[in-house]
Amino acid sequence: MDASHVDQDLVNVLFTEKQIQDRLAELAREVERDYADQDLLIVGILRGAVMVMADLARSLERHVEMDWMAISSYGSGTKSSGVVRILKDLDTDITGRHVLIVDEIIDTGLTLSWLTSNLSSREPASVEILTLLRKPEALQMPVEVKYVGWDIPNEFVVGYGLDYRERYRNLRDIGTLAPHVYS
Repeated sequence: MDASHVDQDLVNVLFTEKQIQDRLAELAREVERDYADQDLLIVGILRGAVMVMADLARSLERHVEMDWMAISSYGSGTKSSGVVRILKDLDTDITGRHVLIVDEIIDTGLTLSWLTSNLSSREPASVEILTLLRKPEALQMPVEVKYVGWDIPNEFVVGYGLDYRERYRNLRDIGTLAPHVYS
């Protein structure tokens, strides 16, 4: 699905499919350089990171192992409380491994801060983060991010894995959702 299918639901398109693919290819080159001669495990955060994880992995010109986690943040409505529950844990032992967490967006930073701490307690060689989008204005908890696709304003965005009530995930572009959709 592209933006023309939902243009009345979007205020604007922030990034096109081509821009996203080009940026992921650039990030893949950085990852390859930084992890040359090292085994790398990339860990996607379900469900939003599926698109980013798949396209990043396909952009890498090296072998890479992949695993997935599903985590839930409790809170009221759309707000995260920072209290996290693991719904699906890693199948891979990360002891002594280089781990790259792949996510689609960093909003408050609460969940990712908790996850980084949790994975670090499992004695990996390293834990780093790659995110396609980051909202600096929304951060409530500092999170060190090694790779960032783009910093964006604190707006409600959908597409390329980002959803509103499980819709728009398969939108190839990333756009700002119109307030009339979620008001």
